[in-house]
Amino acid sequence: MTDVVLPRAEDFDEIAGLLALAFHGGLDPELLEVERGIFEPERGLLVRDGTTAVAHAAAFTRELGVPGASVPAAHVTMVSVAPTHRRRGLLTALMRRQLREIRDAGREPVAVLWASEGRIYPRFGYGLAAQRLTISCDTTELRVPEPASVPGTLRLDQPAARQAELARLYDRVRADRPGWSNRDERWWRYVLADVKSLREGATERRVLLHEGPAGLDGYALFRTKEEWDRGGPRGEVRVDEVVAENPDAYLALWRLLLSIDLTRRLSCRTAAVDEPLLWLVNEPRQLGAQLSDGLWVRVVDLPAALAARRYATDVDVVIEVTDELLPENAGRWRLVGGPTGATCTATAEPARLACDVRALGELYLGGAGLGALAAAGRVRELVPGTLAAAAPAFGWHRAPAPMEVF
Repeated sequence: MTDVVLPRAEDFDEIAGLLALAFHGGLDPELLEVERGIFEPERGLLVRDGTTAVAHAAAFTRELGVPGASVPAAHVTMVSVAPTHRRRGLLTALMRRQLREIRDAGREPVAVLWASEGRIYPRFGYGLAAQRLTISCDTTELRVPEPASVPGTLRLDQPAARQAELARLYDRVRADRPGWSNRDERWWRYVLADVKSLREGATERRVLLHEGPAGLDGYALFRTKEEWDRGGPRGEVRVDEVVAENPDAYLALWRLLLSIDLTRRLSCRTAAVDEPLLWLVNEPRQLGAQLSDGLWVRVVDLPAALAARRYATDVDVVIEVTDELLPENAGRWRLVGGPTGATCTATAEPARLACDVRALGELYLGGAGLGALAAAGRVRELVPGTLAAAAPAFGWHRAPAPMEVF
């Protein structure tokens, strides 16, 4: 018999073992202690078969950057089912219950996750809201323009020693980048933790700082990996994240990262689809950029979610929505919004657009185009001309960017 229970803090090691089993990984004591620091047992759902943990799902309590705002969002994580108990409906039961609990709590209008496989979560109403680029390049084939002047200075330091400054800068830049999640003290400790088993032969993590006329205005977290062949050095730079408040800082950071002595390669797994680097280098093809999925968003409280974000242009449209798992979201909704705010209310007016709740998740961060979703059959235009009029509003001047895996 399987039972769903609320996990306790002391269940963490057993849950970690279940995750390692499902994802074919190992258990590293150092990593477990780091992850224990962000574990929220009160937000978990644990399935036991007798006394054995066989399935689990949880969430972190954080905020998600959306166009023009930051909203509370359940950051769904640690989802797994034991190989011995798959295809029994356990994942479906966990997802349904989790969504219902998030909705009933009334604190988080959306949920967000990273998917191990893209086919899993659309059936629960999650839509692909933010894509990412993976960069892997031969730095000898790339050039970044020399600035006419050097308005700042670069220096290296230990990330933990500069945590407070990094946090302040991150918050300033995050305000204008959908897809970035907030980081409180515990999350900064997690992000900056330098677990040896995750280095994969590379150095400890370092931080490259750019200081402009007004102080710290950019940083990059990165590692380097030594490698040699018969022709000489073939080292690699592994970039975790680059945060820059202005073009000068951004250019200076990337110029150095792409030209570190004794390295010939650079990789980055979480570049934005509108990463400025694409327009800086002389041979963008050589970046080897590959598109992949990033953040999947589920609209949990439709009127609260659509009213929480801002819209690039004024919009006034009635949308008919279907939602099989959360029927409160189903029906016709009038969205009136613009760059300074929005309202979303139930209405009996005729609908001009129609879609399911998954499509609203895809639109939510401004990354998916309304016209593209309509062309894919994900949104239906009920009144001619509505798509052309409404599409610009759902976009944003910056593409959503998945900054970190959680």
